[in-house]
Amino acid sequence: MSKRTEFLYARLFAVLMTLAACSALAQSPALVVRDAWTRQTPGSDVAAVYLILQNPTKQPITVVSIDSSVASHAMIHETRNEGGISKMRAHEQLVIAPGETVKFEPGGLHVMLHGLTQPLAVGQSVPLVLHLSDGAKISAAAVVRPLNAP
Repeated sequence: MSKRTEFLYARLFAVLMTLAACSALAQSPALVVRDAWTRQTPGSDVAAVYLILQNPTKQPITVVSIDSSVASHAMIHETRNEGGISKMRAHEQLVIAPGETVKFEPGGLHVMLHGLTQPLAVGQSVPLVLHLSDGAKISAAAVVRPLNAP
């Protein structure tokens, strides 16, 4: 094999390795979902889901909607205390800044599931799909805790 052929093969190999590395980076999840949970729902067709969202990227990430196969409708809500009165408002979308972590917790941000197709039982896994503004979908599952879970 000539030096020129070896050089061409080496360059081709380097290009292929670079493309493979870029492909692996492009497939890594943009948004990290952790510690998703909800409470059991005896006799109710609504539930609140709590979780942690982390944006490890250098770009803002926008969550535009959320779905769950166990509910007819899901959306991000925020509870605020205004003048001693607790008020809940819907979020149309949620922007998570680069490097930011957003915690959904009781008394604050949460996902409301409306029209549950079944009561949620302790230990059950509730599927969630977060839809991002770039068209990506992030799947997660919330574990059902007892009604008196903190």
